[in-house]
Amino acid sequence: MQTIIPNGTNRKAKFNARERLRTMLIELGFGGGTQTVAIPDENYEGSLMPNAVESAPAGEEAVRRALAEPIGSPPLRGLVRPGERIAIVTSDITRPMPTARVMPALLEELCAAGVSPGDITLVFALGSHRKHTRQEIAALAGPEVAGRIRCVDSDPDDCVRMGVTRRGTPVDITRAVAQADRRICLGNIEYHYFAGYSGGAKAIMPGASTREAIQRNHRLMTDECACAGAIAGNPVREDIEEAAALCGVDFILNVVLDEHKRILRAVAGDVTLAHRAGCAFLDRLYMKEIPRRADIVLASQGGAPKDINLYQTQKALDNAKHAVKDGGTIILVGSCREGLGEPEFERWMTQSPSPESMIERIGRDFRLGGHKAAAIAMVLRRAGIFLVSEMDPALVTRMFMTPYSLAQDALDAALRVHGHGARVLAMPYAGSTLPRVG
Repeated sequence: MQTIIPNGTNRKAKFNARERLRTMLIELGFGGGTQTVAIPDENYEGSLMPNAVESAPAGEEAVRRALAEPIGSPPLRGLVRPGERIAIVTSDITRPMPTARVMPALLEELCAAGVSPGDITLVFALGSHRKHTRQEIAALAGPEVAGRIRCVDSDPDDCVRMGVTRRGTPVDITRAVAQADRRICLGNIEYHYFAGYSGGAKAIMPGASTREAIQRNHRLMTDECACAGAIAGNPVREDIEEAAALCGVDFILNVVLDEHKRILRAVAGDVTLAHRAGCAFLDRLYMKEIPRRADIVLASQGGAPKDINLYQTQKALDNAKHAVKDGGTIILVGSCREGLGEPEFERWMTQSPSPESMIERIGRDFRLGGHKAAAIAMVLRRAGIFLVSEMDPALVTRMFMTPYSLAQDALDAALRVHGHGARVLAMPYAGSTLPRVG
């Protein structure tokens, strides 16, 4: 498998000939724009980019094909009935799920089955995240869809208990979803650092649930089998899917996005079988074998909305940890224009006396939000983190990371730390690409 871009490709014309012979230019997403980093050729190990995959219909055409050829399920037209209340559960603003691009085809299917738009509710699964503004809801749904059907945020304070999983997670589901006759889950499939993959049943748990339930599920992250790319034996994923089974999911429509957030593949149908097909495609696209770990890893989430805050940007860090040597440096590039992004996470990150204290605490006193702080602390135990962001440098320093505003400055500093022979690996889409040492 080809895993890295070889030295000497994709140089920028704006540099003169001599400069092009000496450096590799890498563009890293940063908020709504990019930052460009020049890596000396002698240090450049490569860039983890998506693998080449077989061509297939993409974009809205992929969505329509998935709806026409569902996996493990009849088409929607054979499932829903006129007069039924339909809840469509989709992602919130912190996720790149292109809800506005998939909803027109989905509404066509439902209306062709005789479902009235007045019986359809689009529910944005907030999990533990903030509520949306009305303008954000309209933008996420698309103005036409927002004008035709009811669009609401999930409400953790208005839930219905639908059971308890074998691992003790209460299946408390927001009322708009719990009381629907049919439930359709949308989502994008990418690697998740302890649930294995996003998408599928994850729209229900943690998406449409309560903080208490999410906390019960997420405490399972300390299990060694709870890791990116793992499903079988992963207690977090198994608990998520048991919760969804207790709630009931009639149909899913999931997409896999390319590095520019365009729909590359869509899968639809059974909540488990269709999801697994999407995961298999994701592996062919984004699982990356590397020959060795690097001294320095440049990692970006790819820009907005994935780097809207540190809570979300952490996902790039967790994939990058698989590519860095012990004692190395990860340069984490993310705007974080909304700050840390979650109150409990912020308390842990800014009030803990040391990274080790966060790791020790999560083992005896699991707290949602604190779990991401502990995940960062576990990386800090092995490697230094240079954070390139828009955050206050003093705040970044309080969080045991080294602050920078420019990725180039961070790289130059890391090269001084690790010396002339340091190997540098770039992960421009680190939230998506998962390194594995071959």
